Amino acid sequence: MGAPALNAAIEPITNRPLSCLASDISAVRAIAQAAINVELFTIPLYMTTMYSIYGMHQINAKDQTYYLGREWPGLATRAKPVNDNEKAFNIIFSVFIQEMLHLQMAANIGTAIGIAPTFVGPALQTREHGWHCYGPDESIIPHIVDLKDTRDYSRVRVNLEALNQNQTSLFLAIEQPADKANSQFDHLKRDDVKRKYFPEVPFKGWEPGDTELDLPMFGTIGYMYECYAQYLSIEYADGQNLWQKVFTPGSVQQDLFNTDVKGSGHPAKEFPRFATLLSSEDQQDALLCFDKVIDMMSAISDQGEGNKIAMQRYRKRHLLTAVDGKYQEDRSALDQDYLSYDQQGGAVPSRDAAARADSKALDHYERFQEIQTLLKNVITWDKVHANWDKDKVGWSKENLINSAYHPATAPKNIPKPEEVAAALNRLKQQGEPMWRTMSQVSVGAIAGITTVLNTYWQEQDSAFPYPSMGGSGDRVSICWAIFGKAPDLRLGLAAPDAATLYHACQGLSLADPDIAASCAALEIYHTCKGSNGCHAQGGCGFAQLDKGGSNCGHSAPAASAQDASDPYSSPSDNKCKTFGGCAVPISASQLFPVTAPPPVMKLYDFVGEQHKSVALDKTMRFTVGDSVYGKAWEAYCAVMASRGQPVSGKMPAPTDLRLALPPST
Repeated sequence: MGAPALNAAIEPITNRPLSCLASDISAVRAIAQAAINVELFTIPLYMTTMYSIYGMHQINAKDQTYYLGREWPGLATRAKPVNDNEKAFNIIFSVFIQEMLHLQMAANIGTAIGIAPTFVGPALQTREHGWHCYGPDESIIPHIVDLKDTRDYSRVRVNLEALNQNQTSLFLAIEQPADKANSQFDHLKRDDVKRKYFPEVPFKGWEPGDTELDLPMFGTIGYMYECYAQYLSIEYADGQNLWQKVFTPGSVQQDLFNTDVKGSGHPAKEFPRFATLLSSEDQQDALLCFDKVIDMMSAISDQGEGNKIAMQRYRKRHLLTAVDGKYQEDRSALDQDYLSYDQQGGAVPSRDAAARADSKALDHYERFQEIQTLLKNVITWDKVHANWDKDKVGWSKENLINSAYHPATAPKNIPKPEEVAAALNRLKQQGEPMWRTMSQVSVGAIAGITTVLNTYWQEQDSAFPYPSMGGSGDRVSICWAIFGKAPDLRLGLAAPDAATLYHACQGLSLADPDIAASCAALEIYHTCKGSNGCHAQGGCGFAQLDKGGSNCGHSAPAASAQDASDPYSSPSDNKCKTFGGCAVPISASQLFPVTAPPPVMKLYDFVGEQHKSVALDKTMRFTVGDSVYGKAWEAYCAVMASRGQPVSGKMPAPTDLRLALPPST
């Protein structure tokens, strides 16, 4: 067969004519985007299957008890998993997070060689943000392989499904080590394999105008990175290599995992033994940067398929020490970065840190092998709903509480557990139309992230929409919990109309106040700050400074972090774009957490064809435990009164969707 031998010696390409430079630059930049696509492809896939695992979670915060005794649909990480569901969730979560790291590193390498990474490109998505790469009839891992050509995975679907044998096989196919991946073609004729897979560098017939859509298929992820490193190592007749030709000093380099910048929410570096970006100091030395790029490729290969050796041979300066364990998380850093609390608001061992650290010694393939051993005992939402349908039952109050719940002391400004249960059941009864709506809610939540990532890797000072990542998971999770099936991420979503003044939630329309209970338009649903473009549409479950720059989370920012006179942005009635609010529509259970003083929000009207924001003379006060929708309604009424159109009706009762949505976390 035509697959190259594992770690085989590769003849260096030297004295290449400079006339080939334009096509080589085009090819290596196409590989750079393909690498981003491959890493991005895994994230909705792993996330959707992870949230198919049946279970509940609590929403706890430091020194807060307002959700005491409540349980919310969807499993979460556990510090000490006790059953196979919890173990499987933790394992997939650990892979999911490392795929985000791989995406970050692939993007940083891409900017270093002069590309503007795209996270909404045509290889995976439609213009309407539908993910065409998934489906019951799909068999292609983008840029890598058509599984129909493989020996062991020819019947595997590249689809969004519950954790089942198909998904486990798919994950193993994606993450399999190079030797196993290469052997998948042993049953095919050598010439057939060479025609379709494992292209030789430089690619035959490649033209300067070609893109990642024109790339040959690599056969394995490891071989894609081999080609990447090979191209960068090509030496030309003038003595320079391709890396020296394309290296772009001053490129945007972003870091979510190893940043310890004050206020980032990450006090410790999670991977202290290797660099996940090229620092400004690094970028003064092209040779050093090349070796760090090879290290990042090696980290991706080591964490995924357990093969770091193949990439290390491309380094210009050899390692002085062994790399075993180099690419693993530091447990103490994770404990500092990801805090957990119990129902009483007290600190407990970190759930996310445990989930990631417990599997850190295993590569992704080994982790999914462990999933294979757990599979027969794992219960997923589709199985739960099948049993409920058989027994003609559904959600009940008992599903949504634990022993700490006491109706007499529970907050009166959020729905009761039985009201949430009834709403979940009614949403399911609406069938296919509501499932499509919830699918589009998930599509929109993910699009809110991917579109912002384009900016994130073009503007150094932009912020990563990390809370939005959790919010998109919440949307996928609630779809599983309501319907017992995955959202269809192939469904597109209409783009918002720039000329329309949208609103955040039911009954809050400034543009058409006569429609008393009209809810937000589907195209502007979002989950968190950083993933919205709102004017009067920010739900804002966490109070954001009106001037921007604050972060999301349950914990109050330090009082010294802001001027004592800085007001906050009100929910719905705000002028935000990327620093606005959480969750459109607004969960009926969303309450304000502790926030630094002053407890004051600015109010705005939006006037003229351009909806220019005009601050009102009055402000609005709020406090911990206030209903976010209640304050949004208060702000809306104040704006309408300022227009001379006072609101006479009462605040509308929440829709079933708002009842069902968990509060942002």
